[in-house]
Amino acid sequence: MQQLVVLCCCWAIFSDINKIYDAIADQVGIFTQRFTTFIAGFLLGFVSGWKLTLVIIAVSPLIGVGAAFMALAVAKLTGKELEGYAKAGAVADEVLSSMRTVAAFGGERKEVERYERNLLFAQRWGIRKGIIMGTFTGYMWLIIFLCYALAFWYGSKLVLDEEEYSPGNLMQVFFGILIGAINLGQTSSCLEAFASGRGAAANIFSTIDKEPIIDCLSEDGYKLDKVKGEIEFHNVTFHYPSRPEVKILDKLSMVIKSGETTAFVGPSGAGKSSAVQLIQRFYDPDEGMVTLDGHDIRSLNIQWLRSLIGIVEQEPVLFATTIAENICYGRENVSNDDIINAAKKANAYNFIMDLPQKFDTLVGEGGGQMSGGQKQRIAIARALIRQPRILLLDMATSALDNESEALVQEALDKVRHGRTSISIAHRLSTIKNADVIIGFEHGRAVERGNHKELMERKGVYFTLVTLQSQGDRALHETAKQIKEDKAVEEPRLEKVQSFRRGSYRESLRASLRQRSRSQLSNILPDPSLVIAGDQPEIFPNAVPYREDTKATIKEPVMEDEEVEPAPVARILKYNAKEWPYMLFGSFAAAVNGTVTPLYALLFSQILGTFSLPDEIEKRKQIDDICVLFVIVGAISFCTQFLQGYAFATSGELLTKRLRKIGFRAMLGQEIGWFDDHRNSPGALTTRLATDASQVQGATGSQIGMIVNSLTNIGVALTIAFYFSWKLSLVILCFLPFIALSGALQAKMLTGFANQDKLALEDAGRISNEALTNIRTIAGLAKEKKFVEMYEKQLVTPYKAAIKKANVYGICFGFAQCVIFIANSVSYRYGGFLVHKEGLHFSYVFRVISSIVTSGTALGRASSYTPDYAKAKISAARFFKLVDRVPKIKVYSDEGQKWNDFKGSLDFNDCKFTYPSRPNIQVLNGLSVSVKPGQTLAFVGSSGCGKSTSVQLLERFYDPDEGSVLVDGHNSKDVNVSFLRSKIGIVSQEPVLFDCNIAENIKYGDNMREISKDQIIAAAKKAQLHEFVMSLPDKYETNVGAHGSQLSRGQKQRIAIARAIIRDPKILLLDEATSALDTESEKTVQAALDEARQGRTCIVIAHRLSTIQNSDIIAVMSQGVIIEKGTHDELMALKGAYYKLVTTGAPIS
Repeated sequence: MQQLVVLCCCWAIFSDINKIYDAIADQVGIFTQRFTTFIAGFLLGFVSGWKLTLVIIAVSPLIGVGAAFMALAVAKLTGKELEGYAKAGAVADEVLSSMRTVAAFGGERKEVERYERNLLFAQRWGIRKGIIMGTFTGYMWLIIFLCYALAFWYGSKLVLDEEEYSPGNLMQVFFGILIGAINLGQTSSCLEAFASGRGAAANIFSTIDKEPIIDCLSEDGYKLDKVKGEIEFHNVTFHYPSRPEVKILDKLSMVIKSGETTAFVGPSGAGKSSAVQLIQRFYDPDEGMVTLDGHDIRSLNIQWLRSLIGIVEQEPVLFATTIAENICYGRENVSNDDIINAAKKANAYNFIMDLPQKFDTLVGEGGGQMSGGQKQRIAIARALIRQPRILLLDMATSALDNESEALVQEALDKVRHGRTSISIAHRLSTIKNADVIIGFEHGRAVERGNHKELMERKGVYFTLVTLQSQGDRALHETAKQIKEDKAVEEPRLEKVQSFRRGSYRESLRASLRQRSRSQLSNILPDPSLVIAGDQPEIFPNAVPYREDTKATIKEPVMEDEEVEPAPVARILKYNAKEWPYMLFGSFAAAVNGTVTPLYALLFSQILGTFSLPDEIEKRKQIDDICVLFVIVGAISFCTQFLQGYAFATSGELLTKRLRKIGFRAMLGQEIGWFDDHRNSPGALTTRLATDASQVQGATGSQIGMIVNSLTNIGVALTIAFYFSWKLSLVILCFLPFIALSGALQAKMLTGFANQDKLALEDAGRISNEALTNIRTIAGLAKEKKFVEMYEKQLVTPYKAAIKKANVYGICFGFAQCVIFIANSVSYRYGGFLVHKEGLHFSYVFRVISSIVTSGTALGRASSYTPDYAKAKISAARFFKLVDRVPKIKVYSDEGQKWNDFKGSLDFNDCKFTYPSRPNIQVLNGLSVSVKPGQTLAFVGSSGCGKSTSVQLLERFYDPDEGSVLVDGHNSKDVNVSFLRSKIGIVSQEPVLFDCNIAENIKYGDNMREISKDQIIAAAKKAQLHEFVMSLPDKYETNVGAHGSQLSRGQKQRIAIARAIIRDPKILLLDEATSALDTESEKTVQAALDEARQGRTCIVIAHRLSTIQNSDIIAVMSQGVIIEKGTHDELMALKGAYYKLVTTGAPIS
């Protein structure tokens, strides 16, 4: 539910705010104008004839009761509708943020269905809202026409029987009441907007008014003058709010002394990370307290407290901006020198300077353009620049290779001095020098001491060390034996502690010169690049990215995409399936459009009736006209209901269809498309939230309004020309001016709509990023900064809105001005025609009343111009997405498939650059082959292309040059869904979805139904079953946002179970056990070894003990393989791999 709440907030910011905007923008002015016209009309009625006016007003409460009922019903239904759209938006956001996982497990169609289920929920409530609105509008017009019938009947009595009124008084009363009633009737659209706005505002205001348990922005609390950094837990008991039945910490008591390094060790789920989160006040304990220098941290100012703390987590969160900006999030007002120093301390400086844009390089959404190790080092630099008093290291070096880990660990050891430091690590070698090691078990601190003391005690720590050392012993013994042998041949090697990049490359080339060049003379023209023919092979062309190459490639410039407004005809095609609804709705709207001109005809007929000399005929005609009013009212009730129902249904079905098609099109794009900053999850979910609903501005209920207005105009003009073509032509001279105003308005607003959309998408990206990564932002105390960034993005649409308001106001005022001038001229000319040409005075009223109603209809039609402008822009962006042909087609049935899938793999001279960074060569001639059932392990420094090769195999990308062969078939020619169905993957940072454990495991195979027994079997193989059965809800336990309710080891085991249940022919393990504690790693490694049987397996690991039994170990550097062979062969070769094992020397 946590993920749902976060993503619903992202959706609500735009969907609900749009509803509120609609309610308080144009509608307030329109409602005020119409309501004051209604008041003025009734006041005129009272002055001219209070008796008749009172009779009419007596009926008014019926309208008021109906309006109140409608407002309540619509507000409730709008809330339900928005709830459905919010859930759908949450699904979209979660899926788009996890696209690689969705694509890897072929979940695109499943996610589209899940998205559609939530849209159906919203659609049902939307249709009900349309029915309520149609019923109320019909009811209101029925009451108005019944009121007319009663008023005319009673008015005729007052004129003919009691002779209190003259026909002139009656005309004044009726004109006042007529105009007032029509304007009151037209407020229904405003009332609908108000009711929808109230429903949306209820959601927004409930969030604004909610009192947070921990107020991150509060200025309250103490700020200590001097901080020593001593932290103490006093009998702390804690459970997560979402799982109150599971106790995470149980009466935890411990002291973390100032200036000391304290390490937390223990199995996954023991409460180590939870204790760290309590120190940061992400949560408060249920019982007991946490103190800093003797002060309960709940009494301290929270922003000040968090400013003292620097944290580096296992899964670092980077923001979609530059490397420099990401480091600057650690502390305000830092200089370039500070940034560079922090990067150097974190061992990030060298790789940053190798990038073309250096510190100005964009890291991508969630740091997606960086490798795991690079992200981790940027996160460490961000923590170091903070100069924290308390340093929290939660698996801070888990994503680093051996080379980087050693250097970063050394840097961390330096910065720890004088600071209180807490370290959580499963790699126990990184914490054995800690001042104090605290062993956790079942939420309690069960032992405390240094490495030597705890080894003697033989408790939790001793067990973990023993298990881990068993895994590394064979590797170390082999390395030691070979090292001793080599020491006899080359005694100087013992003195070598580290290798500089240049000296190591020279030594590598020197060793190659001893080999015969004759083998290679026909392969490579460059004599300095040599390849050995036999295994183990060495490829020294590890410096492919030369300066001259760098100069020929230009950095792409990301420009905001411009779109031309879409043709309405194409928009209507998407509503074609609803043609019966559209037909009946348009028929009803056309009938409704004839009602007001028909009223003008009947009204003028009554005026003419009073001039008849025969009293009996006069009364008979008045009674007949009153009956006609009743009939028109009854017809209007039926047609208004039909119009409301038909267009609500067609509009909701269109909205659902557009959102589904748009979401499906997004999931069908290749992964490279998502790397573009314009297609970040935040921008895409904003587009889904706004585009589909705004397209209704050119379809749905708007068509009904337009048909209504056009019919109104057509019938009115027909009546007018029939009775006096001269007067009609004079009045019509003014209509082009109104049309010109509308056209100008449409042209201007279209431009503003485009600007608004781009700015709002950027704002959506920021809000999505902030809410999704709220823990990181809270830990950095950057809530206010993100609010300021969000506000800054809203300045553009705000300024555009000011300009838009000016344009809209001028055009609307001009149109209204023309109408009043037309009235003035028409009455003057009508009097002339009566006087000079003998035109009957009732005909003048018929013509003028008809033209006035048509003018009102034209004005109403022009008021749809803003929605129409937005609709064309939104539709254009939608069509651009739908029409885009992805480079890798997920939904296509084309491509090769074969039954006897074996799993042999060949990378043939693969060269590759990421689409978003075409000037950085990631792979430059990768060549390696794997036979079915073999295990290939990639070894190398962070960023050398290991994970990229896995992404090529998954066809997230295709190589720029060269090919990837699967069973001899070029991967580009293989059906994408078929290929991915044969591959299972476990990544370093496992992505879990916000559903229960069983659903997450089932996600491993979306091509078939998975039974409960199969889920349990997969969980047992991943060493997960026992933990799951200890939970109150067992397999029905919700894992939370990104698996936030579970420890990292637990998340990783679920991801492994998900891969196992797929029963893949090819298994990809990208640091699959990096998040596990020693005990879990041993058992899961055994499970993975079993799962690898009979499967082709590609392993990426920094912990060399996990790959030493691989059939092929490929050592990578700068996008190529420089050595490959078995562990023994590479150790015997005494090259890069040997040095990595024996000394941790960098691979160059």
